Amino acid sequence: MTKIRPIDMRFFDEVFEMQSGYVLDFSDRTFAEFFDSELSINIDAQKYFQGGSSKAKRLRTFLQTEREPVVARALCSLWEYRDAIRGPFDEQDEKVRHQKNRFFQIVQTIDGTIKPARQQGQSYPLHTPASPSPQALHDLNDRLLKLSTLKPQERGFAFERFLNDLFTVYNLDPRRSFRLTGEQIDGSFQLHQEIYLVEAKWQDERTGQADLLTFAGKVDGKAQWSRGLFVSYSGFSDDGLQAFARGRRTSIICMEGLDLAQILSGRLDLVEVIERKKRRAAETGSAFVPVRDLFMSVT
Repeated sequence: MTKIRPIDMRFFDEVFEMQSGYVLDFSDRTFAEFFDSELSINIDAQKYFQGGSSKAKRLRTFLQTEREPVVARALCSLWEYRDAIRGPFDEQDEKVRHQKNRFFQIVQTIDGTIKPARQQGQSYPLHTPASPSPQALHDLNDRLLKLSTLKPQERGFAFERFLNDLFTVYNLDPRRSFRLTGEQIDGSFQLHQEIYLVEAKWQDERTGQADLLTFAGKVDGKAQWSRGLFVSYSGFSDDGLQAFARGRRTSIICMEGLDLAQILSGRLDLVEVIERKKRRAAETGSAFVPVRDLFMSVT
């Protein structure tokens, strides 16, 4: 059972517009669909009606009665949904930035990753994505261009190291490749409260269904909150993507070399690209959507 301070619950009421019994712009149907798709939870279960039947009261009961990791993931998913319906915020808006920092401070405390500040007597050490300098992106772009001159096996390892450094400049706490029993993981990183496993591939042909299925199997075999990012420099075959999506929920999103080019040019932000791809995958079941379809101004 999660212990949320009354002052923090009132903050959630404000953030998710719960004062009148609603939660953001959810209807009863979309509220249930959201919890099912994001968390595999039936928010219409009788146990969540203890405090009342409105969406806000069911959400409060959920937050107060479920286990801490589940509550933390639900809050992060709700924040992501809130961002999506509100549109991009003004980076100069101090009020919004304060809300975001405070929100993730509370989530970190709930999740047990840090002790409450009132016990430490100091502020929360917040882990948030960073915006890299133009020079850092320029240097990474130069490295990426030079990879094409390497031999295939050497290039593959160098591509993994390149992605690790890309995640580092965005402050995503990456981990380099590691081996588990019977499988190789090319790396991982953390975005807010979610852990992404990474598959990196640089080959002449486009990635097909077999590689997608193998990586999805690795991700699905881990914790429920694990997600996957498959980066294939040469892209993905249309047939492979269609076959992979047929009758299957996806826990992975995909990125190609052209996506990286837009990010390294400074035209797009890596974190926003990941979040938009994740959002589109949740809405459509498509593991790969080109950035030109996610950002209409990109050509």
